[in-house]
Amino acid sequence: RRRRLSREGLNVTAPAVPQLRPDAGWLQFHLGISRDGLYPRASAAVGRLLRDMQALSTVSADYSQDEKALLGACDCAQIVKPSGVHLKLVLRLQDFGKAMFKPMRQKREEETPEDFFYFVDFQRHNAEIAAFHLDRILDFRRVPPTVGRLINVTKEILEVTKNEILQSVFFVSPASNVCFFAKCPYMCKTEYAVCGNPHLLEGSLSAFLPSLNLAPRLSIPNPWIRSYSFDGKEEWEVNPLYCNTVREIYPYSNSNRLLNIVDMAIFDFLIGNMDRHHYEMFTKFGDDGFLLHLDNARGFGRHSHDETSILAPLSQCCIIKRTTLLRLQLLAQPEYRLSDVMRESLLQDLLAPVLTEPHLLALDRRLQLILKAVRKCIDTYGEGKVVANDTTQPEVPASDRVKPTS
Repeated sequence: RRRRLSREGLNVTAPAVPQLRPDAGWLQFHLGISRDGLYPRASAAVGRLLRDMQALSTVSADYSQDEKALLGACDCAQIVKPSGVHLKLVLRLQDFGKAMFKPMRQKREEETPEDFFYFVDFQRHNAEIAAFHLDRILDFRRVPPTVGRLINVTKEILEVTKNEILQSVFFVSPASNVCFFAKCPYMCKTEYAVCGNPHLLEGSLSAFLPSLNLAPRLSIPNPWIRSYSFDGKEEWEVNPLYCNTVREIYPYSNSNRLLNIVDMAIFDFLIGNMDRHHYEMFTKFGDDGFLLHLDNARGFGRHSHDETSILAPLSQCCIIKRTTLLRLQLLAQPEYRLSDVMRESLLQDLLAPVLTEPHLLALDRRLQLILKAVRKCIDTYGEGKVVANDTTQPEVPASDRVKPTS
C-alpha cells in the first residue's frame, strides 16, 4: 500500500513522456533485419543497442508471456521445468526498447550435475551472453543482441512494475538481501528465489525482436527434437538413416532449410545445448530464410562432456554450407583459434569473464570434432555431395527488409 501511494504521488509530478527517437538503437536494429541475418556484419546499430541495454534505466518490468501462461493451467502430462526456476522478466527501457532479463542462477565455475536430464537443467544468464558472441563470430548473426548487466532489483524491478503479482513475491532474506521469485502453480516459492547483494543482481538482457504483427514468425518443431520423457527415444536416435526420411518432407526436400538445420546443430554442439525442440523463422523471407537461434540459456553447462548426438543432422545428412565450413576451418587455425577469439570478444561485456577457461578450451575441442565429422562424410560421399556451395549470394532487394509500419 505504501508503494502504491508513493507511485501515485510520483505520478502527480511525473515529467513529460519522452518521445521515440528514430535513431534509437533497438529501432535501428529492427530496421537492419534482412534475409541474410538479424544484423549486417558491420552494424553500428548493434553496438549502440548493446551500450543502451547496459546503461539505460528501466521504466517497467513484468513477467514474460510463457510464465503468465503457467499461472493459468499446468499440463502435468508434459515434463516441463517450473517457471520458478527459470524466472525471467520483460524490462522496458527509457528509450521504449524491450529486453528479456534472465537472472544469475548458477555460478560460472559450476557444472550441470551428471544426473540432470537436459530438460531440467538450469538456465544460465552467462550462456545467453556467450551464445550471442559465438553466433557473431561464426557469422551466423541469428542470436538477438545480448549483454550482461547488474540490475538493482529494488529500483529497476520492484519500484517500476505495475504487476501486483510480481510485487507480491519480493521479500528480504535473513541475510538482508532483496529477493523475488516467480508465481506459478508449483515449485514457485522462496527456495527458488533469486537474490540481490543486497539489491544488485547479475543477469543477461536480450533485445526483443519486432512484434509479431509487424514481422510475423513461425515456430516449427525441430526434426531432430529430443524425447522429453525419462525413458523415451525419438526416431533419429535409433535410426541412422533418419535423414533420408527428412529429405522427403517439404520444405527439407527442396530448400535451404536442411543446411540451416545443420548450422543450428553445429552452433548447439559448440555450446552444448540439447534443448532445441523448436526453431523460429520470419515468414517474410519464405522457406529459405534463416533460423533464429533463440533461448540459449541451457548452453555451457558441462565443459567436461561433448554431447556428440547434437551433431546428428550433420553426421546423418552429411551436408554443410561451404561458408560455414570455411569459417570453422579458419577458427581452427592457431592464429585465429576459436577460444582466443571468444575470449577477446567476451572481454567487451561488463560481466567479464563471462565463461571460465575450461568452457573456452572446450570450444576448440568441439570444433575439431565437427571438422572430423565433416571429413568422415567427405571420405564417404565426396566433397561435391557434402559441401554445398553457397558462396555466391544474390543482391538482397530493399523490399526484403523487415520494416515496422509505425
